[in-house]
Amino acid sequence: MTGTGSTARRPRTAATNQEFIRDAVKAYILDHNLVSGDPLPTEQELMTQLEVGRHPLREAMKALQAVGIIEIRHGYGTYVGTVGLKSLEDGLAFRMSQSMAGDLREVRDVLAVRQALEIGLADDVVAHFADGDLGELTEIVERMEAKARRGVPFAEEDWEFHRALYQPLGNALILDLVSVFWRTFADVNARLPGDQYTKKEAARWHRDLLNALAAGDAERFAAAMKDHFVGIRARFER
Repeated sequence: MTGTGSTARRPRTAATNQEFIRDAVKAYILDHNLVSGDPLPTEQELMTQLEVGRHPLREAMKALQAVGIIEIRHGYGTYVGTVGLKSLEDGLAFRMSQSMAGDLREVRDVLAVRQALEIGLADDVVAHFADGDLGELTEIVERMEAKARRGVPFAEEDWEFHRALYQPLGNALILDLVSVFWRTFADVNARLPGDQYTKKEAARWHRDLLNALAAGDAERFAAAMKDHFVGIRARFER
C-alpha cells in the first residue's frame, strides 16, 4: 500500500499511528482510482501492509467511516464510501443548539452563510431557468399558498422549492451545502425567540422568487432572496 515503507517502521505514538493509518487508506483509494462502492483490502491485508495491529486499524477505520470515506459492511467487507457532509451538519447543529441558550450568534452565522450562498447563485439560477421549465417551481409555490390559506405548515414544500432551484445546476456540492444549512436551521427554528413569521409571508417570499425567475431578472431574484432571509432573521432580531 502506498505511504508505508520507512514511515511505517518509525516509532509512532497512538495519535500519530491513527493519523498514519487514515492517511495510508486515503492514499490507497486515490492511488488506485477507487470510487464509491469499490472494495478495499481485507482487515488482515491492511494489518500486514501497514504493519499495524487490529485495534488501532479498527479505530482508524471507524474514524474514516464517520466522515463517509469508507463504508464497513459487516460480514461482507470494507468499501469506498460516499463522502457527504454529515460531520459538518452534526457540528453545525450542535453549535447552533448551544447558542440557543446565549446570544444566538451561531444561528445568525449559519443563516448569513446560507444567505451569501443563495444570493450568490442568483445569476446562475436565473440563467438556467431562462430556457427552463418553471412548472415544478410553480406547482410547489401553489401548494405553499394553498396550505398558507389554511394555516398549515409547509416545510416539505419549502425544501422542495430550494432543491428544485439548485439541482438543475448540476453541482452536487451546492445542493449538499444548501441542504445542510436548511436542515440545521429547521431544527432550531421552532425554538427561536420572537414572533414566528406568518405562513402567508413565507409563501409570498417564494412567489416573489418565482416571479423574478419568470421575468429573467437576476437582480430582482437576488433582492427577493435577500428579503426572504431578512424576514427569517426578523424572528430573533426584533
